[in-house]
Amino acid sequence: MKLFKYIIFSFLICVLLLAAGLAGKVWHWTKTPAPMNADVIDYSVPRGSTIASVAQNMAAAGIQIEPYLFVMYARYTGQDRQLKAGAYEAKRGDTPVDLLTRMAAGQTSKSRFQIIEGWSYRQIRATLKNNPNITQTLDNMSDAQLLEKLGVPYDSPEGLFFPDTYVFVPGDTDMDILRRAYTEGQQRLAAVWDARDSNLPLKTPYDALILASIIEKETGHEMDRRRVAGVFVNRLDKKMLLQTDPTVIYGMQEAYQGVITKNDLTTDTPWNTYTRGGLPPTPIASPGLLSLQAAVHPERHKYLYFVSRGDGTSEFSEDLRGHNRNVNTYILKKGTQ
Repeated sequence: MKLFKYIIFSFLICVLLLAAGLAGKVWHWTKTPAPMNADVIDYSVPRGSTIASVAQNMAAAGIQIEPYLFVMYARYTGQDRQLKAGAYEAKRGDTPVDLLTRMAAGQTSKSRFQIIEGWSYRQIRATLKNNPNITQTLDNMSDAQLLEKLGVPYDSPEGLFFPDTYVFVPGDTDMDILRRAYTEGQQRLAAVWDARDSNLPLKTPYDALILASIIEKETGHEMDRRRVAGVFVNRLDKKMLLQTDPTVIYGMQEAYQGVITKNDLTTDTPWNTYTRGGLPPTPIASPGLLSLQAAVHPERHKYLYFVSRGDGTSEFSEDLRGHNRNVNTYILKKGTQ
């Protein structure tokens, strides 16, 4: 009987010692910075992740958090049920508890995807594809299938995705981002169209989008946008050809090698505004808000021509004679000083 009591007592002592040792280890673990193989390590919590998979991903990324302790502590505190999907940063000096608290609070280091004013749809698709944090779903999808999924009433995706910075979390798809950019673009276009000037030679919001895309490619100078828009509006009113080089370049696609020749200007494509009247059938790029506003609020003047000065601004003229003089001055460099 005494032997039995001794065994039980010894067992309880061992259990208490083990518990005390474990408690001490956990306390020390919560207060000690997690060893890391870099000063800053990026990692992510995909949607639907378990605490065990997150711990494994963190360890694989080089954050030595002792996954079994991390999982045990998270479950004990209930933070395993509070994890927020997103991209996170671990910095040297962070304890495992710091990292867990951040994930439970959703204090993410935001992942961003930017669509730049003037980008073509091809550029947007290529940039999406090259982002390793975006899930790819478009590889085998045609433009027609994409438009159908988005519920787009147009025949081309060009110009439909509004230039802006879009925050996303790992696991978001390329389609998710395009859908947001399309929705944003439609809302912006509708608001701009509703506030448009009267007596414009534009029949639909899509016409405004097409014109805005041309303005976007013709000038990056804020003060010139409305004046450039006025030139195109004047030419449309007079049934003149728009004769704008960016539409020719767009129609050439891969054939464009950085220089436009006279032959290019006379080679017909649906977008060649030297050979076809009116607006081209689709936008040629994604215009920003300033270009959209310029398209529906053009400057009222008599200019019919403009030429680049070579510094980002443009020189305008009311007739062909003045235009030729400006071409000599700013393009051929033959003008008098």
